Amino acid sequence: MKKSILSFLFLTLLIVNSYAQDKKVAVVTFYAVKQMGLTNSSQNAVTPAIARLSEDPKFDLKLLLKNFHDQFFENCAKSFPFQFLPEDQVIHNDTYKDFIPEDAGFNDILKGNAYIPVNGYKVILPLKGNANEKSLLGMFDRCDGVMKVYINFDMESRGFGGMALVKVNAYANIILFNRNGKKVFSIKEKAMSKISGAQIAGIPFLTPEKILPLCESASDELMIALQNDLPKMVRKADRKL
Repeated sequence: MKKSILSFLFLTLLIVNSYAQDKKVAVVTFYAVKQMGLTNSSQNAVTPAIARLSEDPKFDLKLLLKNFHDQFFENCAKSFPFQFLPEDQVIHNDTYKDFIPEDAGFNDILKGNAYIPVNGYKVILPLKGNANEKSLLGMFDRCDGVMKVYINFDMESRGFGGMALVKVNAYANIILFNRNGKKVFSIKEKAMSKISGAQIAGIPFLTPEKILPLCESASDELMIALQNDLPKMVRKADRKL
């Protein structure tokens, strides 16, 4: 009798796991926010330099973003209790290529400097109402959900007075919607750069040469944090798909 119960439970577990792995999700946007945020620096003094930094072609986050993207699919994808639709079936989908997201013009207003997508992806902003997500669910109607992934950065002063330094925080934002357009989860993981930059009178040196290495360091730490934390964050997500 005991063996029969154990066998039944084992079979049930296999069926549940198999069903979860049959579920499929399309990643429909993957981008970086180029505009740096500020935590405890002097906002008024730094804002013009922040704007100049985002417009500087030397402040190029494309390689950083590509590395993060590649590691996400190679190392993090296996943490999710479902499969991902192959990327080429998303970015080469004709309807997707023709899709114009709501508020797509916002990036144009900022001269295209605000957001950098991975090649082939649309920038789909986190807007209220989920109109974009519902349109995308219609495009990929064989999927059980759609996922949005983007990273952003801010700077944080560390220390006091003349010894103050600046660190960069990197954030991974991962949002999943089910086929009804309802949010299943919204994850925001944070990690801080190991290396530091200098600042004078509370104002950091905002040049690409100074800030980009901090962003890269923070991005590396962020990937480590995601690999450690994602499994427990998403283990029950398939139940809401």
